[in-house]
Amino acid sequence: MPMKDEKPEVSFVVPLHNTGDSLPRLLEAFRTMQINESWELVLVDDGSTDGTAACAGKLLHDFPAPVMLVELARNFGEHAAVLEAYRRSRGRWVVNLDDDLQNPVSEALKLLKHLRESDAEVVYSYYASKRHHWLRNAASWLANRCATLLLGKPRDLYPSSFRALRRELIERIVIYRGPYPYIDGLILGATNRIERLQVEHAERVNGKSGYTPRKLMRLALSLLFDFSVMPLRMASVLGIALCGLGTIILAEVLIETIFVGQRQIGWGSLMGALAVFSGAQLLMLGIIGEYVGRAFMTVSGKPQSLVRSVTTHPIAAI
Repeated sequence: MPMKDEKPEVSFVVPLHNTGDSLPRLLEAFRTMQINESWELVLVDDGSTDGTAACAGKLLHDFPAPVMLVELARNFGEHAAVLEAYRRSRGRWVVNLDDDLQNPVSEALKLLKHLRESDAEVVYSYYASKRHHWLRNAASWLANRCATLLLGKPRDLYPSSFRALRRELIERIVIYRGPYPYIDGLILGATNRIERLQVEHAERVNGKSGYTPRKLMRLALSLLFDFSVMPLRMASVLGIALCGLGTIILAEVLIETIFVGQRQIGWGSLMGALAVFSGAQLLMLGIIGEYVGRAFMTVSGKPQSLVRSVTTHPIAAI
């Protein structure tokens, strides 16, 4: 039985990565979900190595809604996987969840209701108490502060991956094809109709977060260098400040030579000044090099993601 041609009202989007034992619980939560509108489920397996895609295919044979299972050729990161899912989704309303069920499906319906009753184009969730590891919370806090500084994000907005979006906003952000996607940066650049809703955040039952320190660093670099030129401006300010400092030091040396006479300059102070100025130059070269490298990767066509297979699962016959 082929998948129905009519578009569903709601699309639930879930990126998968080594989901493991959480996958049956995730699908069961959607099976028992109480929703009156037509809906679909879009799953994107982000290069899992534990057989997540094969397991999902076996568990979807009697699913009560149409499902699209997209398998990426390798791990491209959560943001690339979610963008791929957005492109495959068809619903007028799109709700983005994680695969660990720390965001219960019932809370997704709350986000959906709030979005439909407001004029917002995106509704972000926030939590009274987050159940992530302290290192993940610290990294999220730092990314949140950087987004406020670099992207003009409202201070009270927490850019959570648990969000609900209108189709109009989805169409504006999926045109981005750069190799370093950051979805919240795309959203903040595409709309100012943003609202937030407090939801529950459950404890993780199985597995652990896929965000390693390396992945968190890559995400921070995308935030810094792909959606803002602020690092370049900061490098310019640093250069001007050091140039001014050097001018003051030179003036002091000239005045001292004229009125006091030449003195033996201390080796320690000379090496200290040299280290400061050399370090600043290398820092500015590194910032410029990061922009040049990312521009090169974009121009050379580095893919945002590569799809290995797409499988559609129609509604189970009753």
